Amino acid sequence: TAAERPSCCKKVAHMTIACRTTHTHLLQASTVDLPPRRTPRVRRFHALKETRCILQHMFYLVTVCLYGNDGLLPARWQLRYSGKPLGEQLLSSPTLLWLGPHLGLDTHTAMELLCLVGAALSLAATLVEGLRDSVVFFCLWALYLSMYQVGQVFLYFQWDNLLLETGFLCILVAPLTIIRGSRGVREHDRVTFWLIRWLLFRLMFASGVVKLTSRCPTWWGLTALTYHYETQCIPTPLAWFAHHLPVWWQKLSVVGTYFIEIAAPFLFFSPLRRLRLGSFYLQVLLQVLIIVSGNYNFFNLLTLTLCLSLLDDQHVHFWLRKANMTNNTSESRLWSWLCYLVELAVWSLMIFGSVICFDLQLDTTKNGISSRTGEYECVCVHVSDRSFLFNLNFKIFRLAAITYHQFNQFLKTVTIPCIWIGVFSLTWEMVTAMFRYACVCGFLKRFCGTVQWTVFAAATGAMFTVSLVPFTYLEHDSHAKLWPGVRRSYEVVDRFQLVNSYGLFRRMTGVGGRPEVIIEGSNDGVAWTEIEFMYKPGNLSAPPPVVTPHQPRLDWQMWFAALGPHTQAPWFTSLMYSLLQGKKDVIELIQTDVSQYPFHQQPPAYLRAHRYRYWFTQPKADGSRWWRRVYDEEFYPTVHLGNTFLESMLDQHGLKDKSPSRRVFNSTVAQAMRWVRSQVRGVPAHTLIWTLIACSATFCLLQGLRKRNKGTTLTAEDAATVNDCTENLEKSDEQQAVEEEEGEKEEGVPSEDEMEAAEGEEDIVCDDEEDEEQEEDEDEERKEKDEILRKKGI
Repeated sequence: TAAERPSCCKKVAHMTIACRTTHTHLLQASTVDLPPRRTPRVRRFHALKETRCILQHMFYLVTVCLYGNDGLLPARWQLRYSGKPLGEQLLSSPTLLWLGPHLGLDTHTAMELLCLVGAALSLAATLVEGLRDSVVFFCLWALYLSMYQVGQVFLYFQWDNLLLETGFLCILVAPLTIIRGSRGVREHDRVTFWLIRWLLFRLMFASGVVKLTSRCPTWWGLTALTYHYETQCIPTPLAWFAHHLPVWWQKLSVVGTYFIEIAAPFLFFSPLRRLRLGSFYLQVLLQVLIIVSGNYNFFNLLTLTLCLSLLDDQHVHFWLRKANMTNNTSESRLWSWLCYLVELAVWSLMIFGSVICFDLQLDTTKNGISSRTGEYECVCVHVSDRSFLFNLNFKIFRLAAITYHQFNQFLKTVTIPCIWIGVFSLTWEMVTAMFRYACVCGFLKRFCGTVQWTVFAAATGAMFTVSLVPFTYLEHDSHAKLWPGVRRSYEVVDRFQLVNSYGLFRRMTGVGGRPEVIIEGSNDGVAWTEIEFMYKPGNLSAPPPVVTPHQPRLDWQMWFAALGPHTQAPWFTSLMYSLLQGKKDVIELIQTDVSQYPFHQQPPAYLRAHRYRYWFTQPKADGSRWWRRVYDEEFYPTVHLGNTFLESMLDQHGLKDKSPSRRVFNSTVAQAMRWVRSQVRGVPAHTLIWTLIACSATFCLLQGLRKRNKGTTLTAEDAATVNDCTENLEKSDEQQAVEEEEGEKEEGVPSEDEMEAAEGEEDIVCDDEEDEEQEEDEDEERKEKDEILRKKGI
């Protein structure tokens, strides 16, 4: 009605102001602290760039010493220029070093150039976020693959294969910033990112399984760690203390290793996030313990980087103390309790299974935990024939309640289901990504998104399919069930190291003492001097070093050479020959500071090598010594230049350089490479790498603080701007209401005060009418009473 219209207009005006104010506050809350999406992916790119930067610098420091013209195994021996077209050479051996002659560079200089380019590109991408791009990752992968092709035995480590496979996966996962100019989140990111989780599963599960399939008595007897700390390649000082822990603790640690490497990886694909987070922290615990007790270069850092694929944005924001805008609080209480019960049941089942399998029991007499392991069963088998009868006795090694045959049956049972778990998990990621693309607004965006999803889903499916070949190497029957086309596809891409098989610490070596090869030199053949290496054990009083993430490649190969005869390590003959010649590049592999080398003034006339057995000293022994040793046997006989034995070994292994002398290139690039080499010569590799890490970390920290301060300033300014906008909106709405009231007055519509006065008059009139009606009712009641009294005669 006309009387109600002004009041309704006023209410609508107040509601409009309230809605606009609420919208403004919501806008302020959503724009002030909006967290970035896919935070684990971004953090992982940063960590991988750091790892690659470290590795490229580390590899540059040993390039000349190992693969230079005067190095231990010159790289030019691996490149035979037969006059074939460049394309055929790249297909036969995919390395960019084939381009060296076309650029006027020899193999030596080309390797240095590739290493420096890779190191500079990695460092730039570490410091500049815009360079963390798939194109940059492709360049780094191609550069390291080029080194790998000519690296020979010094690059045949599983972590080198792991780095190549991880680098190629990053090409699929990383954004195309340089080309597209945008770092926005793509809906197929979860599909390609899933491959990182699958790689981590293959790495950890295989590492646990091979310990048992190798039939190593120490792994089956849970005594492997009683030897591991002192027999590993390059232990740390903490390894000495870990070695002297109680035996029951060492056995329990082996059980924990099996638990983390075999059981926990299945939780990587769990739909319950807390199970995935639990498996993440178990993997981190294992890798950190390995880092503090052994020098395994960049391998554990790279594995920790892969573990980031198990995290989600919510947990990363919890680490960074950031507000989480994606926190789902709509879950019912019943569902939350159900998830807790399922998680509790899973962990209880895994722990109970470990206790049963390893027969763990509390030993009150030794104040520890005991396990019935390392038992042999003597089995008598009767084989009868018409012509003869004989008995065959053999022993089966059993791990508590499990025998090797039973474990092999278990492996046959779970290998194919592991593949199906991967299939279902990947299918789920693909389907959800497809639905997200279907919900995108706009036909063109939806079409482009569908094309991207098709391409990356096909690439992810192909990578997963090809990876099944090395994964099923764990079990022969499962490998035989693979489609032959899958195996043929793997053979095609095998040269590019896209997927690989893994299995670390397969067998425990040095059970009877740690074997070490000690090289001795002499000028007269009478007085002998030991040649001490920088990192590997030799001097009994020298403490174990800490060189992570650097890997001294020669020291590692010396450890492998000590496990067998020298004929299994042909490069050792090249080492002896180079030391007799006094090659400075090879000497720097032993001592970076050449003055510490005992024959730096004049090469030794004679060399020989002996094998010793090393052990850690006992806690109550002389505190000035870390090691004790006993002589074992001769490893390499006494040789000198022109020695018949030495010459025959060089000819047998093809270690003599029969190629004509190459001219020295004096191009600008070659001169620049020699200048850079002169600047870093004499600096220990681990010192240079840690200096680089410290500088990079400091720069990134300062950059992060700057962004944080800038973001805080912008947040305050945005808040002030929003408040001003809110006040202006309120003022404008009030002015609009006043103007509407004035317009209504001009149209003859009574004002609000007039309406209130009119309502008051109406109320007075209504009250008077009610009083009159009440008096009339009272009069009628009196009349009725009078009539009743008259009838009674009163």
